[in-house]
Amino acid sequence: MHSLDKVDLQLLNALCADPRSTFVALAQQLHLSRNTVQARMARLEESNAFLSFDRRINPVALGYPLTAFIEVHVQQKRLAQIVAELARIPEIVQAHGMSGATDILVRVVCADADDLFRIDGTILACEGVDRTETSLAMGELIPYRVTPLLERTGRRQGSAPGLSDPGSSPFPDAMIP
Repeated sequence: MHSLDKVDLQLLNALCADPRSTFVALAQQLHLSRNTVQARMARLEESNAFLSFDRRINPVALGYPLTAFIEVHVQQKRLAQIVAELARIPEIVQAHGMSGATDILVRVVCADADDLFRIDGTILACEGVDRTETSLAMGELIPYRVTPLLERTGRRQGSAPGLSDPGSSPFPDAMIP
């Protein structure tokens, strides 16, 4: 991934405030040309600055109101096989390889407690899984966010003022053709 400059930070901050902004709207808001916005957005996309769209879809709307985190303890020599099997379980929305006592931390969504029990059993049935420990999420206290990171990056580059003000451009003097 390339290093982000002031214009990249402007674009990302504007998209955090309004993810549906068009290139024309972004150009007007940030006092940039449409071609500059389009080129910058293409470069950001090519450098994997954006996560997949499905991260924005709420599983509750699909009938999965409960979230749980399952710590999976595995036989390390079978890790690749286990990950492939876990990827086939639709209710697993995210999994991380971990250091420490837990090998894999899995985030699952489920319809109810019975559904969670079924999903946990499916994970336990994977060859090489030794045991699991399940915790039901009681509520999301801090939702996924990157705006504070954008602000910190802007401060490091000497551009912090106004970065978090949703109605103003964080870099009002930036004019790039």
